[in-house]
Amino acid sequence: MSASSHSLPHADLLIELGTEELPPKSLAALSEAFAGEVLRQIDEAGLSHGAMNIFAAPRRLAFRIDALQTRQPDRDIERRGPAVSAAFDSDGNPTRAAQGFASSVGLTVDQLDTLETDKGAWLVARLQEQGRTTAELLPEFLAQSVQRLPIPKRMRWGARKVQFVRPVHWLVGLLGETVLPLNLLDLAAGAVSHGHRFHAPDAITFRQPVEYEARLEKEGYVIADFARRRDMIRAQVVGAGQQAGGVAVIDDDLLNEVTALVEWPVPLVGRFDADFLRVPQEALMTAMQEHQKYFPVVDNDGKLMNAFITISNIDSTDKAVVISGNEKVIRPRLSDAAFFYDNDCRKTLSQHAEPLRNVVFQQQLGTVADKCARISKLAGVIAGQIGGDVALAEQAGLLCKADLASEMVYEFDTMQGIMGYYLARNEGLPEELACALKEQYLPRFAGDTLPGTRTGQAVAIADKLDTLVGIFGIGQKPSGDKDPYALRRATLGILRTIIECELPLDIQMLVEQAVALLGDCVDAGAARDALEFINGRYRAYYQEQGIDTPVILSVLAVQPTRPLDFDRRVKAVAAFRQRPEAEALAAANKRVANILAKLDSAPGDEIDGALLVEDAEMNLANAVVDAYAAAEPLLDKGDYRALLAMLADLREPVDAFFDQVMVMADDAATRDNRLALLSFLRDLFLNVADISELG
Repeated sequence: MSASSHSLPHADLLIELGTEELPPKSLAALSEAFAGEVLRQIDEAGLSHGAMNIFAAPRRLAFRIDALQTRQPDRDIERRGPAVSAAFDSDGNPTRAAQGFASSVGLTVDQLDTLETDKGAWLVARLQEQGRTTAELLPEFLAQSVQRLPIPKRMRWGARKVQFVRPVHWLVGLLGETVLPLNLLDLAAGAVSHGHRFHAPDAITFRQPVEYEARLEKEGYVIADFARRRDMIRAQVVGAGQQAGGVAVIDDDLLNEVTALVEWPVPLVGRFDADFLRVPQEALMTAMQEHQKYFPVVDNDGKLMNAFITISNIDSTDKAVVISGNEKVIRPRLSDAAFFYDNDCRKTLSQHAEPLRNVVFQQQLGTVADKCARISKLAGVIAGQIGGDVALAEQAGLLCKADLASEMVYEFDTMQGIMGYYLARNEGLPEELACALKEQYLPRFAGDTLPGTRTGQAVAIADKLDTLVGIFGIGQKPSGDKDPYALRRATLGILRTIIECELPLDIQMLVEQAVALLGDCVDAGAARDALEFINGRYRAYYQEQGIDTPVILSVLAVQPTRPLDFDRRVKAVAAFRQRPEAEALAAANKRVANILAKLDSAPGDEIDGALLVEDAEMNLANAVVDAYAAAEPLLDKGDYRALLAMLADLREPVDAFFDQVMVMADDAATRDNRLALLSFLRDLFLNVADISELG
């Protein structure tokens, strides 16, 4: 390079696009994409720079880049032309190819150089490309960035032909103290911005980028930094919750949305009629959070209080009026919830369940009522095996979807299961049954809590398994990234519940039960494929825990059917793999597996001591016999860690055997006896896992 990037001048860059209020749920993503795409192109252009600061508020997308190079460095470039053999004739005169290439790069033939390569010699032009100014490049970068923004639907306004997510009103473009000569979305760049719509609507003229954030806050009543504004709001909400005498409930998604709705956050505490607290608090909280963007307040026991926190975008001189307005707005929402709840409480769960006979779960799998009947029977089977109350599990299964027909769930879909819990309690049904109705959907996502009652565990597993086996049975199993019935999540939920609640369930047996209950609705063979799908989810489950794939595959190879047993094997193999003997024993197992795989028939099922002639094979045979005796009680207890720790002692006799003994001896009887010994050795390890997968 003829000019180093350090010798070229640098200046701070400020870009701000002023708009109508942007969609709050996509504000953060828009700001990151807007700035990120420009930065990517700046880096691609070879312009050096300092830190980037991204700003996002309801009416602006902005960023500042510190110490941005104001011009690209000149670059030495090399362009290859025709081969020398084609560039000159037999008399050494330049051909038309050579002359044409020289002309295209603005040189004469004698100014070209020759490049020697493995494939011959070529004419090359060595040139210096002059760098463009940053001011020239930025219009292209910004236009490209706006074009690539993740906007699902763009809009036009007035008589303009340009399109954007919202109407745009101003554009700030400063490089140092210079206004950039650029146009974007029909706006010419200037140095003039605008503050808060009500508190500071007058123009703010920036002299240089570095003053952007501080002057917007001081003169414009705008906290431009999204993360700082969010932290401020979080602290304000926490403080307001304490002021209300409780603890504010802060949902991260709601916090982000509120941050995207306000430029100058002001916390206000409102109250509502305490009589509404008889309504399930989940419904009241949903009404506050989703409909009004309020933060609920709970007491130290997590019970909802008759208070809420709203974040205003205006610092009113009469806050009582603003609070009163918010209290009036929330009342009809809470009244609706109370109306639905009171209506629903007039019916029993069985009465709520009646309309489900006419609601299709899936065309081939019948109605929701049909599904509940299957869940009931399967939950009863599961409850019997995990020490639960069979009759209670069957009753919970029949009623588990009843609340889907309630008015409350129709209005607040997040209340499914929860409303069933409240209706069961209102009806005076057993507490465990009520809890099971709420727990049936657990876990709903990775890391979510698990059902805490035996009845809840039985219903949750039965519900997910019925869906899984049924959907497989009608040939609609997940493919690629398409999983409309969320079967991957459901399967992980089944495995987590069984393993983490330590339930002694056989998944293969449960799949067979589910197939039988589905009957003629499904193709039994296709339905049984669900078992292979379940086994495939073990990988995702254990990889999340940091367990290596070979460890998981080693256990999958022996196909345990009890997830809890699978878990103990995986943990045992993972611990065994850390031992110094593991690598050698894994290699030996792989060698044994390869030898046995080549046999035309299975090796013998006993070892003849009279045919053991070598010391090494006698030692191994004695060690294997002793190991079998020691393994039996450990297997009975499922103590796979202790078993593998004991088998680690076989390393020395195994190594000696392979060093000193010819397995495929010429004498057939000796050979067969040695193969039988190796088969017994391999079976010892296969009692836990196929550790040849670790090699």
